[in-house]
Amino acid sequence: SHDGFTELSTGILAVKDDSQYASQQKVFDDLGRDVSTVVYSLMVKQERFEVTLSMLEIYNEQVRDLLTKDSPKGGLNVRQNQTSGYFYAQGLRCTPVGSYSDIEKRIIEGTENRTIAATNMNATSSRAHTVVTITFDQILITDLGETKKTSVINLVDLAGSERASATGATGDRLKEGANINKSLSALGNVISALADLSSGSKRKIVVPYRDSVLTKLLQNALGGNSKTVMIAALSPADINYDETLSTLRYADRAKRIKNTVIINENPVEKLVRELKEENVRLKLLIDTGKYNFNIDPGLGATSQDVEKIRKDLEAEIHAQIRMNQQILLDTKTPWETKLKNARSDSGIRTSSADKKLPYLTNLNEDPMLSYVICYYLKLGETTIGSKQSTICLNGLGIQEKHAVIKFSSFDQITIEAASPGATIKVNGYNLKGSTQLEHKDRLMFGASHIYVFMNPFQTKSINSDIPSIITWDYAQKEVARAKGYNTSIGNLTKEQEETQEKVLNLLPTLSEVNVIAEELNKYRTFEIVVMPTASWEGINVKGSKVLIKMRNLLNQNAWFWDDIKFMNRNYIIKDHYQKFLDGEEDILYIKKEDDPFWEPVEDLLLGTANVFLQSLAYSLDFDDEICIVDYKGLEQGRLGITLSPCAANGKPIIEEQFVDQPEELLNKPYSFKLVMRHIEINDEKYSKGVRIRYRLFNEQEFTNTDVIGKQTMFANIKQTRIITVPSVDHNWLNFFENGCIIFQIYAVQEESKPDHRLFKMTTKELKIMEQKQEESNVLVQTNTMLPGDSKLKSELTLLQRKLNRLEQKEKCMQGKNDDDIEIYLFGSDEQDYLHDIEHQNTDKLKYWEEYHRKTSLKQRRSSVAFRNTSRLPLLPTVSPKPDILPSQQNGNLLSIVNDKNLLNSSASVKDIKSTQQQQDQNDIEMSMNDSNANLKTNSLLFNTKNSVSCSIQ
Repeated sequence: SHDGFTELSTGILAVKDDSQYASQQKVFDDLGRDVSTVVYSLMVKQERFEVTLSMLEIYNEQVRDLLTKDSPKGGLNVRQNQTSGYFYAQGLRCTPVGSYSDIEKRIIEGTENRTIAATNMNATSSRAHTVVTITFDQILITDLGETKKTSVINLVDLAGSERASATGATGDRLKEGANINKSLSALGNVISALADLSSGSKRKIVVPYRDSVLTKLLQNALGGNSKTVMIAALSPADINYDETLSTLRYADRAKRIKNTVIINENPVEKLVRELKEENVRLKLLIDTGKYNFNIDPGLGATSQDVEKIRKDLEAEIHAQIRMNQQILLDTKTPWETKLKNARSDSGIRTSSADKKLPYLTNLNEDPMLSYVICYYLKLGETTIGSKQSTICLNGLGIQEKHAVIKFSSFDQITIEAASPGATIKVNGYNLKGSTQLEHKDRLMFGASHIYVFMNPFQTKSINSDIPSIITWDYAQKEVARAKGYNTSIGNLTKEQEETQEKVLNLLPTLSEVNVIAEELNKYRTFEIVVMPTASWEGINVKGSKVLIKMRNLLNQNAWFWDDIKFMNRNYIIKDHYQKFLDGEEDILYIKKEDDPFWEPVEDLLLGTANVFLQSLAYSLDFDDEICIVDYKGLEQGRLGITLSPCAANGKPIIEEQFVDQPEELLNKPYSFKLVMRHIEINDEKYSKGVRIRYRLFNEQEFTNTDVIGKQTMFANIKQTRIITVPSVDHNWLNFFENGCIIFQIYAVQEESKPDHRLFKMTTKELKIMEQKQEESNVLVQTNTMLPGDSKLKSELTLLQRKLNRLEQKEKCMQGKNDDDIEIYLFGSDEQDYLHDIEHQNTDKLKYWEEYHRKTSLKQRRSSVAFRNTSRLPLLPTVSPKPDILPSQQNGNLLSIVNDKNLLNSSASVKDIKSTQQQQDQNDIEMSMNDSNANLKTNSLLFNTKNSVSCSIQ
């Protein structure tokens, strides 16, 4: 009975003051703790929970365990359980976890190992699939024994797909991208097949789980006893429309999968018994050699093929036995012991004490993988290297003993190389000797390990320009600046920014490929070349071309690759290098056609000679030696070129066809002759011959020469071409005034046999030897051409020619003026008289010549004085004839010679002589100092046919 009780708002029954019963709280406190617990334990089943976690990565169809640092070469083997039919990664570590924080720590540990692996393998996270598997076991203890219910959660981070057309993957196959597409394509095929099965299709459907490693491991998660959820990442950009639509279709197919879910419940005793029985059966198969597998080696299989299949089956059986034994061992080990051991074996390094010490933290191209790894420095020496070092790094360019960091005090921490030739960069520059480390210094070890030095006792960096958070891009730009590349973004055009970004993206890959070439001893070296697009294409266009120059260290042959071809080769090179690391040394002895470092010999673009055409715009000829300039601006030789206007048949044009303004050529036919006279090469290694090619702005095909100058550095060419323009339009006029013809000079290369002594040296030794030679030749002067030198020289030549034309025209106008004066002074009758006396009276002619010389000098002196002072002495004048210019008026002379009576007798000459005697004497003295006193007045007076031509327009 509940008489005498009052129900409180909390639902508890409280006793009234006059009640004889005990309160509900008193019953719970006094009786419930002892009695009810015993009753409950007798009636309810006992249970416990066990949670384990594994983390793996699939890269290039290889499986890597991310919860261990010791991953076997070639990755983990993926095998199939013959009992359940599901696939598993052999040797994958499953770590016990006891809380959400344990799970988070293990994922951080896996991400850290993933970062190290990505750095060592030169892979980015976006190009690998990651699978985190959480296994939840519920173990029930009943009167019938232990029963285990199992649930598995697979969290899969898929790599982004690669479109060959979008990434420029042409030519060589991009294996890394191809494997990504292979996995995603296989996953899509599995999803489609499962969707068809869910729709009730009557046709027989085989789900292709075996097509990729990813689908093998996710077999149970996709089509087994499971539920599948797919989260699709979409891009709102219109340029990614096709990818977005494809992703939505991909997710829609996954949505149509319908699986029947049942509880995975098995008695533990039965599971143990089945495992033991299976091990006995498998061992019996090995002992008897009777492999009960229906596998047909196929028609035409050789004995070697059969033996290989037998060995593979035997390996499968042994792997299955080991896995069963591990499961049996786990069932015997108490859960608390396994959890304790897992926590003590955690790979997380950080601790509260560590955080007070200076440390190195990593940078990665993927921001999610940056600042994940921390190596804390202890007092004394910290060694860095690939083996038996305090900080172990693996990957390209890391030596066994690479660097040493000496920690004496918090303000005295230095770094130096531990081995000769160890590649170490501090803030982008190569380390030489020992240097003091400052807060936020960027350190690069080998080809790809980049770390930031952090010192908690230095709150600020010495350099105020350093950002608060150092990124991978910032560190790479430092390396580029140290190599001489401009990384500033101020005042750059869009095209220049794209070129800069392309160079910065290529530099890390270039460094890695160079290190691989050293380790595989391929005698190759690579460098980035930024060349004007005009030089590469052979046509006058703007922009720059980013190229990769590969050079053979044995015979100095070289090749230019574009960035797409280089990246294609990069993937193949890294694939070969990974096989080498996996122990496949046969990769060093493959056929040259299969070697990504090999390229057939081809002619090398030595440089270009730019011939500007301004002279043709003025119908002037051009004759000069043009410098052949390479991509560095260095002079590699000279090319003798002649350009001259001509008739359509090649004959020279006459002076009257010269023009003062280029517009005068419009809508008229025009022809010019191009003559390549000779070529001279500076470097003897290019003396095997050269060939030249060029094209005009409106031509699609190049004009090529044959090979010139075999075994010589100077060769005559004497190749002539006449170019005829039917009608000059504005395009041609602009080409003449602002364009140029780009002559591309290609050096002939041969597969010459190198010095046998070079084969005794390694690739790295040859590079060091070359570097020392370059340093010793620093002071050797080399002709360097600025980008506009050829154009400036052409313009200077044109100005000189125009100046000569103007001087010639001035002389011509002066001759014409003298001729007009002569006609005016003497008239046509007088001139006839002078021609007559030329053959009759020598004395009379002599006096007239002398007189004319003096009057001409006076005329010139008066003209010069007028131009210089604008003040002439006032002289008596007569009215000039209408056709005489004012500058030709000289009253004193005109008043004397205009009297025909004086011209009709020999006495007149004497009178003229006596009248002007004093002034003549002054004129003679002046003529001795006049640089132009040697005028041939007889030609001007008596042979007008020989006067200066005045045909310049």
